Amino acid sequence: MRDLAVKLEKTPVEVNDAPGFVSNRVLMPLLNEAMYAVMEAWPRRRRWMMCSSWDGASMGPLTLADFIGLDVCLDIMRVMQDGLGDPKYRPCPLLIKMVDAGWLGRKSGRGFYSYS
Repeated sequence: MRDLAVKLEKTPVEVNDAPGFVSNRVLMPLLNEAMYAVMEAWPRRRRWMMCSSWDGASMGPLTLADFIGLDVCLDIMRVMQDGLGDPKYRPCPLLIKMVDAGWLGRKSGRGFYSYS
C-alpha cells in the first residue's frame, strides 16, 4: 500500500490498526460538533451555522453530513464510540432524532437542508 501511495505521489502515513479510518476519526467528530452547535444554538446562529463553509470549500460541515448520509454518519459515530469507548464519539441527539425521523440527507430529500 505504501508503494502505491508513493507511486500516486501521495505521502503515506503508517497508523496502528484501530476502529474507524483515520479520516473518519478526524472528520466525524467535526461534523458531530457542528450538529451540537445547531442543536444548542439560538435561531440566528443556527442559520449561520447551516450555510457556513471553511477555507473556501464548496460545502460546510452540515452540507457534507447531508451528502454522506446522516444514517451513515450516525453508524460511523456509533462504531467509533463502541470500539474506542471515548465519549467524544457520542452521537449528537439531534442526529439520532433526524435519522429516526427518516431525514437522511440528500438521499431522502431532507436532512439539515431540504432537497426537492
